[in-house]
Amino acid sequence: MTTEARIEWCRALLARLVRFTGRTLRGEWHAIVVEPLRRFTRRGLSGLLLACVAAFGVIFFHAIAQHPLGALWVTRLGGVRAELPLWLSLLRTPVSLYVPALDLPVWAGITQLFLAFAWAELALGRARTLAISYATTLAGTLTARVMIALGPGWCGFGLPHQYAEVLDTGPSAAVVGLFTYLSVVKRAPVVFTLTGGSMVWESIAVPNLAGREHLIAVASAIVLGLLHGRRARLRGLLRAVPLSLLPVRDRGPAPTEPPAVPVPAPASAPSRTVPVPASAERSRAGSQERSQDTAMTSLEC
Repeated sequence: MTTEARIEWCRALLARLVRFTGRTLRGEWHAIVVEPLRRFTRRGLSGLLLACVAAFGVIFFHAIAQHPLGALWVTRLGGVRAELPLWLSLLRTPVSLYVPALDLPVWAGITQLFLAFAWAELALGRARTLAISYATTLAGTLTARVMIALGPGWCGFGLPHQYAEVLDTGPSAAVVGLFTYLSVVKRAPVVFTLTGGSMVWESIAVPNLAGREHLIAVASAIVLGLLHGRRARLRGLLRAVPLSLLPVRDRGPAPTEPPAVPVPAPASAPSRTVPVPASAERSRAGSQERSQDTAMTSLEC
C-alpha cells in the first residue's frame, strides 16, 4: 500500500469515527435532555414527584439527625449494619435510602439525587423508578453481608469482619443504579462512562464498604438494563413456535366409553278407517247412475 493510499484510508477512518461520534452524542443528548424536557412540559410538576419526595426526605432526616435524640431515632428507623439480623436490615432498607451518609456532604448528594430520580421518573415512570432504586440498593446491601461473612481473602472479594459495624445508609447506591440503568436502556455511553468510571475510581482510591456496594449497584443495574425489553421478545418467540414442536404431555390411554344401548323405535299406531257419511254415499251413487244413463243414450243414438 502506497503512502497516498494510507493517507486516504486514515482520512476515511477518521471521517467515519467523527460521524459515529456525532450520531452517538446527538442521540444521547436527545435521550437525556430533549425527551425528559418534552415529558416534563406535558406532565408538569407532577412528573417530579419522586425527585421532590426523595430530596425532601434526605433533608428531613439530615435535620433530625443534628440532635442526639433525633440521631438515635434515625438510626433505629434507617440504620443498616451487617451485624443486624437479616429481617431487621430488610425492614430498615427502604428508610435507609433517605438517611444521608455521615462521611459525605449532604447538599452535594441532594443535587445528584434529584437529577437521578427526576430523569428516571420522566423516562421510566414512578413504579419502575422505585423498583430499580430499591433493587440496586438491596443488591449492594446483601452482597456486602456476603463479603463480610466470607472474611478477608477469597481473591479480594471478602471483607474483614470489622465492616459489620459500619453504618450502611444513604441514597448513593440508588443514584448510581438509576444513572447506570438509564444509560444502558437509553444507550448513553457518556453517562455510563462517567458513572461507572467514577465508581471504579472511588473503589480503588478509597477501598471501603461504600465503594464495594456502588460497584455491586452498577453491576446489578447493567444486568437489569440488558434484560429490559426482553420479556416481550420472549413472548413473541414463544408464540412463533409451532404447536407441533412443543412437548405433549402423555396423559395415558383415553377412557373407554360404555357401549351404546340400542333404543327401540316407537311402534307405529294402527291405521283407522274413517267411516264415510251416508249423504256422501248417496251422492256418489247418484253420480254413477247419471254417468251410466249418459253412456246408454250415446249408444242408442
